[in-house]
Amino acid sequence: MTAVRRFGLLAPLAAFSLAGCGLNSVPTAEEQVNAAWGNLQADYQRRADLIPNLVETVKGYAKQESGVLIAVTQARAEAGRVQLAPGDLDDPAKVKAFNDAQGRLTQAIIPLQRLQEAYPDLKSNQNFLALQDQLEGTENRINASRRDYNGAVQAYNTRIRTFPDAIGAKVFYGAKPKVPFEAAAAAQEAPSVNFNAS
Repeated sequence: MTAVRRFGLLAPLAAFSLAGCGLNSVPTAEEQVNAAWGNLQADYQRRADLIPNLVETVKGYAKQESGVLIAVTQARAEAGRVQLAPGDLDDPAKVKAFNDAQGRLTQAIIPLQRLQEAYPDLKSNQNFLALQDQLEGTENRINASRRDYNGAVQAYNTRIRTFPDAIGAKVFYGAKPKVPFEAAAAAQEAPSVNFNAS
């Protein structure tokens, strides 16, 4: 058998074996993680964009609740300062910092949303009600996007750790596991909300 003929027989076998080593599936899975991350970022940005409008609407009705308004504004600013790029999704410390900042913003928003219980005029303000509905819908989208992101991370992490894709993931890509989002520690406790002016 000539060398050319042997190569002709081995080439398809080599291509087939390399295809089973994650050459295509690992980047595809990573792109799915990045796409899910982009969707989650868009939902977080939508929430950040809604908050100033909600704060401004509440200011006119609940002047004495300036502490709530300041806390929300500060939490929003802090959440905006903590950036997380797709390349950082395999760094547990950076993912935790981002997740913690977003969690603090979530906790700060809750008293703001509940101000309508203490201020009947605010409850009838159509702008407040519309913004509150939009914020609630955005929080629901954030939860769904986090689930989608975590699902994509699970699929990617499974792919880079299981045979035969683990070979290509390590040899060709040096792939590292992505970090899923976890519930913030503060999410286990309901925030205290007190609108009694003392």
